[in-house]
Amino acid sequence: MSFPNDRPQRLRRSEAMRRLTTETRLSISDFIYPVFVSEVVDKPEPITSMPGIFNYPVAETAREADRAFKLGIPGVILFGTPSNKDATGSASLKKDGIIQRAVSEIKSFNSDILVITDVCLCEYTDHGHCGVVKNNNVIDNDATIDLLARQAVSHAEAGADMVAPSDMMDGRVAAIRDALDKSSSEEVAIMAYAAKYCSAFYGPFREAAGSTPQFGDRASYQMNPANSREALKEIALDVDEGADIVMVKPALSYLDVIANAKAMPDLNVPVAAYNVSGEYSMVKLAAERGIVDERRLALEILTSIKRAGADIIISYHAPDVARWLAD
Repeated sequence: MSFPNDRPQRLRRSEAMRRLTTETRLSISDFIYPVFVSEVVDKPEPITSMPGIFNYPVAETAREADRAFKLGIPGVILFGTPSNKDATGSASLKKDGIIQRAVSEIKSFNSDILVITDVCLCEYTDHGHCGVVKNNNVIDNDATIDLLARQAVSHAEAGADMVAPSDMMDGRVAAIRDALDKSSSEEVAIMAYAAKYCSAFYGPFREAAGSTPQFGDRASYQMNPANSREALKEIALDVDEGADIVMVKPALSYLDVIANAKAMPDLNVPVAAYNVSGEYSMVKLAAERGIVDERRLALEILTSIKRAGADIIISYHAPDVARWLAD
């Protein structure tokens, strides 16, 4: 059929009609809220490049997580900044480390909150890289995955429901799954940063976590932004190694990768997407200058991520979305 018999505008002519025929719907149950925890602050400290986002001391972390939970957000993902950093990120392994204490505090405060922990070394190393560095400034993949597995176990022992390795080392999901199972933490899930790109969108996060590399960049282990087929290989490998959820990061410039991941014939795990710091800050800062309507733009971006195929969205906008959807 064609015009005048076919008139698609019939289904767009009123708000009620548009709501009735909406194909993609955001739910606050889709969201995870990232929370920064720091040993170098004694009160919530604003992150200048991320309006509305703070670094929290451990004592405040549980209350912030609970505030998000009461808005309907199922859980949080924690990122920690220790007071002391070294070449191997040894602070990440301590039983009384920043993340370990934060997990325990949140679970003691409200055990129903889903607590996910970032598993990586970049926030704990004095050089800012995600792994152990050899003398020639090359990342030692195999030495790193041993530390990541130990870090994941320490998070599980503190009470984490899920660990999320973000380092992009080869073989780390299998190493973490094996270590968790051997430590009687077989119920702890793994959300793998399966397709994490070497992106310029991470700038504000690096301010928040103090994780800017002190030399070079992360292109030797994070993915080339020009590649999409390679992402499907990375995802398949992580699933084979035991990932319960796979993630694409960033989200906005990689909607095609999210869609391709969701369409993988044998993929039988949820797909998460990380609406990262740079994506968030661009909206917030443009809105502060009156250039855009923050609510409309943020919801449009997040809907596009869901429409592309993401089952789970990690976003700093999560509390805002909870309020907007409630309205």
